[in-house]
Amino acid sequence: MAQSPASTEPPLIEFRSVSKVYGRGESEVRALNGIDLVIHDGEFVAVMGPSGSGKSTCMNIVGCLDTPSSGHYFFRGVDVGGLSRDQRALLRRNYLGFVFQGFNLLKRTTALENVELPLIYRGISRAERHERARHALAAVGLADRADHTASELSGGQQQRVAIARAIASDPAVLLADEPTGNLDSQRSREIMELLKSLNEDHRITVVMVTHEPDMALYASRAVHFFDGKVASDVDQRPVAPPTGA
Repeated sequence: MAQSPASTEPPLIEFRSVSKVYGRGESEVRALNGIDLVIHDGEFVAVMGPSGSGKSTCMNIVGCLDTPSSGHYFFRGVDVGGLSRDQRALLRRNYLGFVFQGFNLLKRTTALENVELPLIYRGISRAERHERARHALAAVGLADRADHTASELSGGQQQRVAIARAIASDPAVLLADEPTGNLDSQRSREIMELLKSLNEDHRITVVMVTHEPDMALYASRAVHFFDGKVASDVDQRPVAPPTGA
């Protein structure tokens, strides 16, 4: 089991006996079955498991796109289940960044405008939106592509724009759902190196769903789901050599 860093602060994300059930009677599906999970600020966690294992349901609950049937989900010590729909929407808007397999960019809109989009919904001024979007594009290595439309960019570049859009609002956690699923092996490695850099150099917490073991190796921790439960939780950080070795 991965060891939690010592801290007096509440965890960034905590599940306590979280279950999620869809349907009733013979059609009942228990997607999550009494999950306990803790994720701290600054971690890079890969969430893995076969289809139907519960990993996507877990991510949807973390992202406030779904709610538990029972148990509790805490975000920075706040019980999300006690929030209203509008409050959950504000949590999602102000604290969570999302990256999807399909990029979800506006094809005929520039990279800069795509990155600015969530900032518009937050009521940020035009000047500050420009500054934040350009800074985010620079962080993902696309400062020189700000005025290119999404349709003029490669798949890897489009995913970088999607990551820039997710980090422009300075989220507490970046949720990445199969971020390399539509990319070739070289572009996949580039995206994973970028996520690793954002985690290590910018201290952005990353939670990533993936079915690719080689991509999961970039994470510092791997949580494997099976039949709605956590089957394993492994610390993947290199073991430091003994002092004086």
